[in-house]
Amino acid sequence: MNFDELARRVSALFNDLAVQPLAHFFLGLSKDDRTVLYVLLAAAVAFGLLMGRRRTFDARHACAFQNSSEASVSRVLLSEFGPPDYHLMNHVTIRMDDGTTQVDHILISRFGVFVMETKDYKGWIFANATHETWTQVLFRLRFKFQNPIFQNKRHVRAVQGLLDFLPPEAIRSVVVFTGEAEFKTETPQGVFTISRLVGYLRTQTEEVMSLNRVQFCVGRLETARLAISGETDVEHIRSLQRRRGGAR
Repeated sequence: MNFDELARRVSALFNDLAVQPLAHFFLGLSKDDRTVLYVLLAAAVAFGLLMGRRRTFDARHACAFQNSSEASVSRVLLSEFGPPDYHLMNHVTIRMDDGTTQVDHILISRFGVFVMETKDYKGWIFANATHETWTQVLFRLRFKFQNPIFQNKRHVRAVQGLLDFLPPEAIRSVVVFTGEAEFKTETPQGVFTISRLVGYLRTQTEEVMSLNRVQFCVGRLETARLAISGETDVEHIRSLQRRRGGAR
């Protein structure tokens, strides 16, 4: 079907004052003008298809690059906290002045932006919010690991840098333990199991931004994040090595 036939069919099918001027406009264009319009319409359609495929590709890639612990948190968050009030982003790598940082999950909502670090541990956990390291005891073995609260501070700082139009208290640190670990000390503030995480998020009911602002935050983060790829992860690992084992 050529351009003239399309315009005539539109005119015949929609005998309406609002449509008739549009059909006459199409028919009144010169051949060169129609060619330019063809190209512009084709480019717009191609761009729309490309963006749709990119979103699907990125979502699938995020799942592929998650470990089982992160995937379990994603499943729970997606099942319990959906649109339009919530938007979940996974495996978000952000460039900073001294390298990159990689955030497991960012839950953007009308009730705040929750920056999440996921941990999968078994055994006993001895934790103190102010200590640089925590201890895992598994049978008779003891292992030191970086305080995930400290680790997540870098993530929060990166997100605050991108969403600097929000008040700092609107961006909150959350650490999630998904394994069978048992805290033998008092669980520090901001640290949860998955089930307790759901309960905590449900208590966050004070609105700190509109839905339009939520979408703006999502757009800002999507634009700034690095592509979900093996190359990005390699770059991030090198960034970690340059910082000599600094926070992820």
